[in-house]
Amino acid sequence: MKGTFLVGLTGGIGSGKSTVARMLGDIGAVILDADAIARHLTDAGGAAMPAIKAEFGADFITPEGALDRKRMRDLAFHDPAAKQRLEAIIHPLVGQTTGEQARQAIDEGHPCVVFDIPLLVESGHWRTKLNRIIVVDCDEGTQIERVMTRNGMALDDVKRIIESQAGRHVRLAAADIVISNQDVSLDSLAHEVAHLAEPFGLSLENWK
Repeated sequence: MKGTFLVGLTGGIGSGKSTVARMLGDIGAVILDADAIARHLTDAGGAAMPAIKAEFGADFITPEGALDRKRMRDLAFHDPAAKQRLEAIIHPLVGQTTGEQARQAIDEGHPCVVFDIPLLVESGHWRTKLNRIIVVDCDEGTQIERVMTRNGMALDDVKRIIESQAGRHVRLAAADIVISNQDVSLDSLAHEVAHLAEPFGLSLENWK
């Protein structure tokens, strides 16, 4: 039996990466969402919470015992060292959880595992672990418009997030496959994704 194909999926905020991940899941890929794992780790009772409370104090914990994401986001924007301290707690736990889930998917014989990782390029260590890296791409103006519409964020806040991520040219240079998600319909995007994913052992026959 063929081994499991390991794919990294990334893209800047507002690129449509999560949409592409969902489409890959619809045709049979196992999706490991790093952001979702991180949110779970920082929910009330999450594995990261004791270390976060010890590092940052009770002011960064909600009454329910979860990470106060807004307060932490504001701190991280103004204090890069604080962002690094938070990442030093969360990233190893995300990596551990992701590894465990990937091993389970491989043991179960799934044809493809997709690692949905916003900071895949920035992390620098994924290249040797993956068969392919997919970058979902669009221009910065489209990113800004989508995020402002979707999240109701201010223009300056969106720009600040984009500036904190790897530049578009850096992501594209790291890509084995680029999916353009600009000026295309969802139907066209879905069929492009399905076509590109055929070598991963995925097929429209698995469409949910």
